[in-house]
Amino acid sequence: MMRAVIVDDVELARRSLAGDIAEHCPDVLVVGEASGVATGAAVVSQLRPDLLFLDVTLDDGSGFDLLERIGDNSAMVILTTASDAHGIKGVKFGAVDYLLKPIDPDELAKAVERARARFAARGLQGSGPAPDRLAILPGPVRRIALNTADRVHVVALEEILRCESHRNYTLFHLSGKRNVLVTRTLKEFEELLEPFGFFRVHHSHLINISFVREYVKGEGGYAIMADGSHVTVAVRKKEALLRLLGVDRER
Repeated sequence: MMRAVIVDDVELARRSLAGDIAEHCPDVLVVGEASGVATGAAVVSQLRPDLLFLDVTLDDGSGFDLLERIGDNSAMVILTTASDAHGIKGVKFGAVDYLLKPIDPDELAKAVERARARFAARGLQGSGPAPDRLAILPGPVRRIALNTADRVHVVALEEILRCESHRNYTLFHLSGKRNVLVTRTLKEFEELLEPFGFFRVHHSHLINISFVREYVKGEGGYAIMADGSHVTVAVRKKEALLRLLGVDRER
């Protein structure tokens, strides 16, 4: 699975391209988008995509300005343009290919295949979110891409009830009694998710505070989650959990 970012100043064009990618390039996941040079550079820097679909005309400059700003980046660039001349210039900038608007789905698939071949030649075969690319995906709803053996699950943070450690794996318990097992440690997800309302109550458990329904007191006690599960709370984590629940101290 290769991860892609779309940079185009026209929202409708971004939506159309994302739809074409989903339909004709199922092994490409669009993880972010932007409309300008500054926003595009920020998204590319944060997400470090495998593919960058780049329009020539942007809100605050050109696609070539963006390429100069991001400099030496591992993303394969596919230009989207209304002019052959721009496309040829893009190839000189190191772009893998260019697509003339309106974009032909067959040409899109061929361009992605060329990018994949270049990845293979460089020993950088795209394989979904790599260990150094764990991030919250941009957009109106905060999401995370969970890479498993056979697919990438794009999950909204508000769907995650809790995460459970299984040695070097993490089991995500999602709303609707769904589970996703990911080959990453709970520590990695703790660092990513705690700023968004998650708290590690035990060495084996990271919970979404929004889904805590009860806290049963005891030496450490345990939390009862919205799905009815009981999650042990370590003694040293009890006071911090109570504060997060709006309780100054246990009475």
